[in-house]
Amino acid sequence: MARRYDSRTTIFSPEGRLYQIEYAMEAISHAGSVLGVLSKDGIVLAAEKKVTGKLLDLSGSNQGGYGGSGEKIFMLNSNVVAGVAGITADANSLVNYARQAAQRHLFTYNEDIPVEVLAQRLCDLKQGYTQYGGLRPFGVSLLYAGYDPHYNFQLYHSDPSGNYSGWKATCVGANSGTAQSLLKQEYKDDITMDGAIDLVLRVMSKTMDSTTLGSEKLEFATLTLDPETKQPKARIYRPAEIDALLQKQGLGKKEEDTEMKS
Repeated sequence: MARRYDSRTTIFSPEGRLYQIEYAMEAISHAGSVLGVLSKDGIVLAAEKKVTGKLLDLSGSNQGGYGGSGEKIFMLNSNVVAGVAGITADANSLVNYARQAAQRHLFTYNEDIPVEVLAQRLCDLKQGYTQYGGLRPFGVSLLYAGYDPHYNFQLYHSDPSGNYSGWKATCVGANSGTAQSLLKQEYKDDITMDGAIDLVLRVMSKTMDSTTLGSEKLEFATLTLDPETKQPKARIYRPAEIDALLQKQGLGKKEEDTEMKS
């Protein structure tokens, strides 16, 4: 019976379900996981990269820019960083839309766009793709890590249906159920930024498909306040910085490195 109702985005099944939305969310559940943790003084985002290989040219990310291959974590505005899980091509389209929305808000009101407003703008677009015929929904979920002066640091999640919600810590993508259960056990409301970084890396090491953590498999970002200007300061780590952070946490590839040298 499902075959009669899953060919179009806009037709409800007798149970009141939109199968195309469920298929999109199923695609996301197989994508590289993205994890976010909210702390008292900042937000940490980490993401598992799926496009890897020895022949991948990362020279540009090593020399400048924000690092990584730009597959999973993006700057949307000076006060908002996003992690994406799902079809990266769909994510690129939404990221461009979000950046334009943020700049329009800045031009109109002379202030950075609030995180929830930006999430609402993207969710309005996503919801439209579930309502009008001839279009498929975006196959991507986003985690928004942002800051505004009224509500401080905030972490939001949105899915292909246009729903969004605020979280203290969450995960989307592959193995998200395992990551959520680990976060429930170990997350504390008074967690510091260092504690959040440690928690994120430990959870990623247990839930990623690969046996070892490294910059070729991981993207990492933080959002904090600059101690002098009191303005939000986003930092997307370069590959060398990710490797150094993993070594500091005791999660780097020590054994493999020694074997390669020998």
